[in-house]
Amino acid sequence: ADMFANEEGGPEPDWVVTEREQFSDFRDLNKDGKMDKDEIQHWILPQDYDHALAEARHLVHESDVDKDQKLTKEEVLDNWNMFVGSQATNYGEDLTRNHDEL
Repeated sequence: ADMFANEEGGPEPDWVVTEREQFSDFRDLNKDGKMDKDEIQHWILPQDYDHALAEARHLVHESDVDKDQKLTKEEVLDNWNMFVGSQATNYGEDLTRNHDEL
């Protein structure tokens, strides 16, 4: 109700419809209408999702201007704010260390 209260009985916004579909299709695995501890754990820490790999792919995708799947020093520096804010770089701390691949 903090984000959407259907007080007028009108149609729900698209984002509410999408969230309901996500809940019924992917979150409520045992289809009991609520999320139990196991369903919440699967949602927060899915077994089949590699967070570090996903973040690394995101950084390369967003920063690799010439799309050669390699980042140059210039590409990293041009997107320093994305790297500093990334868990993959330990919020920028790893960028201060000497790396051969850079």
